[in-house]
Amino acid sequence: MATPSPAVARWELRLRIAQLRKDSQLGDAEVMDAVGISRPYWSQVFSGTRMLTVDKLRALAAAYGCDADEQDELVQLREIATKERGWWMKHPALIRPEMQQLYGLEHGARSIRCYNSLLIPGLLQCEGYARTIIAANTMIRPFEVEQHLAVRMQRQSRLTDDDPLHLTAMVSEAALIQQTGGPDVLREQLLHLIRLAEQHPETIEYRIIPFTAAEGTALGGSTFHLLDFSSTKLPTLGWSETPTRAGVVEDPTEVSSLAYAYAQAMTQTLSAADSLSLIKEKVRE
Repeated sequence: MATPSPAVARWELRLRIAQLRKDSQLGDAEVMDAVGISRPYWSQVFSGTRMLTVDKLRALAAAYGCDADEQDELVQLREIATKERGWWMKHPALIRPEMQQLYGLEHGARSIRCYNSLLIPGLLQCEGYARTIIAANTMIRPFEVEQHLAVRMQRQSRLTDDDPLHLTAMVSEAALIQQTGGPDVLREQLLHLIRLAEQHPETIEYRIIPFTAAEGTALGGSTFHLLDFSSTKLPTLGWSETPTRAGVVEDPTEVSSLAYAYAQAMTQTLSAADSLSLIKEKVRE
């Protein structure tokens, strides 16, 4: 079971209520009468902007035919969603809403597959490398750089906590050569990758697309993640980034396209063992 995350709990609760509504033979008016809520309240529940009280949630679940065990599951999700407060929510002036959403989902994910073409993924960046990238972001003011760095380092705790995130990171060989921050910072970053992989071989895996890959540039400079969760009620989610926009991808067709692209790119990579060997070779060079 992955670390409880209020963001994931809220998302799962919304999806499960929506599925109950879809599977039910009851009309909305009947359910609203049974629960004792107005239509605006009803709309807010399904848009995710309002949370049912415990009593009303049980009444809704009962109206849809849920047994006591399922009602308890829904109430437990509600408790996590409302009583827990993720660390990412404590920095509203620093972290944009879409990034808060990512960090919340990331915190509760079981595994992440990420594709980064020219940069080492944020979850794997050492301090010097991360500081260089953050400082180069024109949307971040100089006095905020260290704050953003602290946030990035805190994100990485999911790689080493009691129930660590499983991470598969796919990057181009170019990311191992581009001297982001200068040669000393790059060396520090490559050594950091090696330490992480050797200390956590069961949960951290690198897959490098070598320069010799015939179709290695097929995805260009894309950056995207695929997040999977422990709950069987939750589908795979996507996350996509461009220089000006980033956000969660929920649409099943789009997520399927990202998963297909990732699988195709994987055919161009070195094995996990050979990828780690290549990183070590770059350090020696």
